[in-house]
Amino acid sequence: MKPITVLGVDLAGSTKRPTGICLMKGLTVSTRDVFSDNEIVSAASPDVRLVAIDAPLSLPRGRCCLRSECDCAGREHFRKCDLELGEMGIRFFPLTLGPMRMLTERGIRLKERLERAGYHVVETYPGGAQDIWDMPRQKDPTGLRRALTRFGVKGDIAKREISTHELDAITCALAARCYVRGRFLAAGDTDEGQIILPRPKRRPRRGSPR
Repeated sequence: MKPITVLGVDLAGSTKRPTGICLMKGLTVSTRDVFSDNEIVSAASPDVRLVAIDAPLSLPRGRCCLRSECDCAGREHFRKCDLELGEMGIRFFPLTLGPMRMLTERGIRLKERLERAGYHVVETYPGGAQDIWDMPRQKDPTGLRRALTRFGVKGDIAKREISTHELDAITCALAARCYVRGRFLAAGDTDEGQIILPRPKRRPRRGSPR
């Protein structure tokens, strides 16, 4: 069978901060840090089956925007998918909170741009996937790198030092691979937005917020 090719994106809220990207073919990864949306879109090769982005890609039901002066302000702060992750013990910052607003707005724009280019895009959360797989999170980059290597990831992860953003992008790509293979959990509903995670074999340990 032809290896599955996916793109994982650990998106930053600002183009001034690095975004980690991971092009994964099979379990071989090519990773780097980038800054602009153009660089992210250019990293998606024609054979990419799925793009998985670590950022909110939809708004809570009842919200038309995240502007504080809009009539929708203050109505809802969590989506169903956020609440379901909380029930699993995976904590989440509300997407209406401070810097999360910028990340959400950028994520929605990037999703729309990638979809116009013909790519299928899903939202994921590497911290949640790492909890499910019982891996360290990015605050322990050495432990996370070792765990990803034990998972079977090869390529750039073994060749050079890579950033925490790249490690989370690798995790996003693994979650995308689970989705393509049909081994995933979809929190939330399709109307409001879903978060794609690997199918858990047990209740994940509690981690820190996104």
